[in-house]
Amino acid sequence: MGTPEFWMRVGRELGDDLATDAPDRDRAGKPPYDEVARLRESGLPAALVPPHAEGGDTGDGMHGGMDWADACAVVRRIAAADGSLGELLGRHHVLSWSARFFAAPERVFALEARAVREQWLWAGDTGSADADGPCRHGDGDGGLVLAPARGSGGFLLNGRRTLATAVDVADRFVLDAVCASSGDSVVVLVDPRHPGVVRTPLTDRFGQRLAGAGTVRFDDVPIGVDDVLGAAALDEDTAAPFATVAPLALRLMLAQVALGVAEGALAEARELSLAASHARPRGAAEYLLAPPPGTDADLLLAFGELALAVHGASAVVERATTAMATTLRTGRALDARGRADTAALVAAAGAVTDRAALRAGAGILELAESDGLDRFWRNIRVLAGRGPTGPALRAIGDHFLYGGGASPARW
Repeated sequence: MGTPEFWMRVGRELGDDLATDAPDRDRAGKPPYDEVARLRESGLPAALVPPHAEGGDTGDGMHGGMDWADACAVVRRIAAADGSLGELLGRHHVLSWSARFFAAPERVFALEARAVREQWLWAGDTGSADADGPCRHGDGDGGLVLAPARGSGGFLLNGRRTLATAVDVADRFVLDAVCASSGDSVVVLVDPRHPGVVRTPLTDRFGQRLAGAGTVRFDDVPIGVDDVLGAAALDEDTAAPFATVAPLALRLMLAQVALGVAEGALAEARELSLAASHARPRGAAEYLLAPPPGTDADLLLAFGELALAVHGASAVVERATTAMATTLRTGRALDARGRADTAALVAAAGAVTDRAALRAGAGILELAESDGLDRFWRNIRVLAGRGPTGPALRAIGDHFLYGGGASPARW
């Protein structure tokens, strides 16, 4: 499947390619059929799966997978060029871990091996993983209900859900649903090709126009017993600690995407400003001592403030990414304290990134002139505006005061 360096190079090359026509594709706002074809051709969806499925290789050499930190780096690079596709790939990677989060250990390898063999592109919503987002319980959304199918031993899925990505291009949905007989919430796999699955892409979105968001209606869609992964982790107090990592992984991945968009915005604004001002090449010794002749000192100050905010957010996100990688490697041996420590770092990463990305998105519109720059601001508004930072800050404070985290350095 290639080394991390190989896939990072693929991500850079694909990002460069996507950046060339990003403004035009954003304006068109069509479902991402062509974009997903480009992703598949690059091999990234097949590579962005959990590393080394339990039980070994698939037998055809296809399953290598990617470590969490490496996957985040690739997604972030794609997001810098196209925030929509960064989110699509980021959610795909997080959802590809669903078997490890929710299924019984003996089922994990077979499920992951099949997903790799058939090169599934994942989409969906496992409940608490995106509970604070606008694509969760949108207008007209109701809970999905799983009812026993008469005589078949399986189930029938009914209801409606709004999803953030890949509605019309996904190979599998992974979703939470309520069992009609018991009232328990479970996570199920759904083949979107069934005629009872009606997919309607959202049009005229404010931002993230190419992520493939939309609504999905399920009308008596058959769900086999093997397609029920396990209990949904909707209650942190009763669920196994590792299952409750699913929402944390998604929140951290979305922070990576938002940070990537902010980095892409600054990079493009920088190039536009340099082209407009004909500034001397970066790195000249005298540039560090005084602005080049003809350069607006206020412009340098503004860029410096935005770059500092994004660099600071990057440091916080990287620390949370390292903690998440360790948590995922720990797997089912994770305890409540370890989960709480990771949650605090993820909350900090999300809060800091939201602020920095929003500042960068708005700031570039004042620093450079281009019809395409507004796409960064709109994408950041959708990504970073999914929930207030107040709850995240209270969670950090609660962990600091009562969770044993006497010093943030111990998180």
